[in-house]
Amino acid sequence: MIDVTLLGTAALVPLPERALTAALLTCGGRSILFDCGEGTQIAARRAGVSLMKADVIALTHYHGDHIFGLPGLLQTMSSLGRVDSLTITGPEGLEEALSPILAMTGWITYPVRLMTLPGEGLPLCRLNRHWPELARLEAFPTFHRVVSQGYCFTLGRMGVFKPERARALGVPTAQWRLLQSGRSVQVGDATVSPKMVLGEPRKGLKFVFSGDTAPCEALVRAAEGADLLICEATYGENEQAALAAGHGHMIFAQAAEVAARARVKRLWLTHYSQMIQDPQECLPNAAAVFPDARCGEDGMRMTLSFEQNGEQL
Repeated sequence: MIDVTLLGTAALVPLPERALTAALLTCGGRSILFDCGEGTQIAARRAGVSLMKADVIALTHYHGDHIFGLPGLLQTMSSLGRVDSLTITGPEGLEEALSPILAMTGWITYPVRLMTLPGEGLPLCRLNRHWPELARLEAFPTFHRVVSQGYCFTLGRMGVFKPERARALGVPTAQWRLLQSGRSVQVGDATVSPKMVLGEPRKGLKFVFSGDTAPCEALVRAAEGADLLICEATYGENEQAALAAGHGHMIFAQAAEVAARARVKRLWLTHYSQMIQDPQECLPNAAAVFPDARCGEDGMRMTLSFEQNGEQL
């Protein structure tokens, strides 16, 4: 199960009803914060979610409206006595971009690790053992005015446990849970791996956060079959396509086209220009291409659950 909360939906300029870009994903009691614009802490409080158990802050790029909330958040975590390490990841130039941010933050009570994600993605249990074994975070390149990337979070799901196989291999009942969680066990001189007692892997969950980007094939590929895509849609009107392209952004209809091509289940639009007073007025431009498009709002939340026989649990 994954909980996703959209904290901020504004681009460049915060508005009274729109904080700057941020979204929080929670799974198994641990969290990832995607971007951290000015006012992210206030937005989280309004949404009723805590940022204190975030193990990762995943930055899409280093424009101010995506990172200026960091110094205050890092200080707050310290003032509340955080001791667990925090990983901040982002595209090329991470250390250079974060150096002044960390200098402004000053001394804190916990270590901050700057990390570029490996190409094959990162099993999050390597950062904190409380993450599910099959939770993984990957980055993919996007097309903006500066080096940028989006993120894909996947939560895999083991196949159905086969008790008869475990019994035939002599695995004690007390060790079945270990195999179900993806760990091998030792039975006498033999090692029993999960694949020896599990059926075929079942469909997992997938969440994609685009960050700032013009339409690009990398985003379509990354979002393929996603349960939820949060996609930038800076401009609402179809006539603003040239304006969007000049700034490395998308219009509503282009975000919807990405969702349609990627065959995602759900699309939330976000990162609205301050020119958009009411995103709902522009929603028909997206719905004409992808009927299940929704205008993101600060505090919007969704729980993504595993499916059973084609239906969500």
